[in-house]
Amino acid sequence: MNNSVPIVVVGCVLFAVGAWTLATQLSGGPEDYRARYASSPAAVESEAEQPPRPASGEQPVAPRPLEGPPPRDAIPDSEFGDLVRQGERIFKDPRQYASEYVNNDLSCQNCHFDGGRYEKTASLRSAWPMYPAYRGKNQHVNDYAERLQGCFVYSMNGKAPPRDGEVIQALQAYSFWLAKGMPTGEPPAQRGFPRIEEPPEPPSYARGEAVFQDNCALCHGEDGQGQRAADGSVGFPPLWGEGSYNWGAGMHRINTAAAFIKAAMPLGNPELTDQQAWDVALFINSHERPQDPRFEGSLTETADRFHQHQCQYGK
Repeated sequence: MNNSVPIVVVGCVLFAVGAWTLATQLSGGPEDYRARYASSPAAVESEAEQPPRPASGEQPVAPRPLEGPPPRDAIPDSEFGDLVRQGERIFKDPRQYASEYVNNDLSCQNCHFDGGRYEKTASLRSAWPMYPAYRGKNQHVNDYAERLQGCFVYSMNGKAPPRDGEVIQALQAYSFWLAKGMPTGEPPAQRGFPRIEEPPEPPSYARGEAVFQDNCALCHGEDGQGQRAADGSVGFPPLWGEGSYNWGAGMHRINTAAAFIKAAMPLGNPELTDQQAWDVALFINSHERPQDPRFEGSLTETADRFHQHQCQYGK
């Protein structure tokens, strides 16, 4: 990669523990799958980040190359700039700056690297101009504020901040500022996570466990519960269990997790094969995690209504 490698490494280290001493190390370095997943696409920009499909007879719009976001020192010295800076703080550490709405140990930039700037991990810059948009997840057109609220409910396993409150307003201001220069409604060259090919072999829990121990356990712990810094802050996030994302989050999908892993993991040196990414995604998402907030008492009904995709929900 070009200059994006140091950007993602520095950004991820900042979210992890600030100036944690491990930063220098980071910068260096089943049921039948085919029967269940045969009809599922491997295209894995997150479901909310899918580019619009042209109507019949229309010519598709050529993707616009994704230019770099404005530098941090360009945030204006004004009331708007203050809100942008607050949005960045919330994005990097929602447990501190939006604690009322967070109920796990994750940060927004666990999935959206470098404060939401890195183009291969669903940058905010490429998301902001594409809303309002229809989401299959809740089957109606969402504006950007509602999309952010959903992140708190599912990825943060918390509750939705009020759309007119400081948390959502600040995150919108930060996203708007990052998207400076991007055209509205025109899909950029990269949205969400890069596409990943279907694996040569059906994903395997056993192979995924080996990939995890060889490539992930050093940072996320052999038990998948992450690691904390000396001050108690989260250094590396938990991948399952009560401190991780719930069964309604987009990352619980096997294909979405595989795409993220392929694009970004191991941190600073993403070199797994497609097969390894699929295998370890299955392994990670076969562990228990907080319940889907839409659950009303029946695993079967919840699975039938909300989980007809590549996942391990209810198994």
